[in-house]
Amino acid sequence: MALNKAKVITVTSVKGGTGKTTTVLNLAGVLANLNKKVVILDLDLYSGSVAASLNLDKGSDIFTMCEDMMNNRFQTFDKYVAPYNEYIDVIASPLDPRNVNKIKANYIEIILSRLILKYEYIIIDTNHIIDNLNLVVLDQSDTVLYTITNDLMDLKNMKTMVSIFKDMQLNNFKIILNEARLNNTSYSKEDVKSLIGAPVDYVLPKNFYNKNIEKFVFEGKIMILDKSIASSKGGSTLEKIIKDIIKE
Repeated sequence: MALNKAKVITVTSVKGGTGKTTTVLNLAGVLANLNKKVVILDLDLYSGSVAASLNLDKGSDIFTMCEDMMNNRFQTFDKYVAPYNEYIDVIASPLDPRNVNKIKANYIEIILSRLILKYEYIIIDTNHIIDNLNLVVLDQSDTVLYTITNDLMDLKNMKTMVSIFKDMQLNNFKIILNEARLNNTSYSKEDVKSLIGAPVDYVLPKNFYNKNIEKFVFEGKIMILDKSIASSKGGSTLEKIIKDIIKE
């Protein structure tokens, strides 16, 4: 009998400040609402904030897991996973940024190969740096979601990344335009398509990150688990992203 393997969803960007981590949390929330078991793997190694955003106790982290594997001390994932609720687990980024460079890409590959047998979905939060570790992550991903804003530098960087994906003949990426992160400039969906050379697959509306977002962060709550937010236009967009991934 063939084993069911988790789908790997990586959420990334081409610069900081695009709402990437909030998107990660809300996508995990959508899966939880669908009763799917999901783990968030925080590979934004220098500035990861998933565990902090959810007020989770980071007793262990991804560095501890890798170190235990290197020294034959690894036993079970339970030692390294922080549960958020019945459906969402979190593996935190390193507590000490000095340990980041000690994490080897080959151990991330091993960790993913084991996690796909334990969960239904793996959502990876990563940074915009193209290094060996992130190349492994992109290679292991079923779907790569790029969160971008209307910022011109963001769009120019995304154009470069689109060219790289096309050169590598990869088509498993989708683009989320986060209008809730608008700056003074404002390009339409069609403008963005023209500027970056690829279609915008999803748009998070301006009003999605409402005035109470600070309250959710302070209380360590995922916004979309609130019924009123789940039923909003932004909530519907995030639900569509997940349902499209499920269909694939």
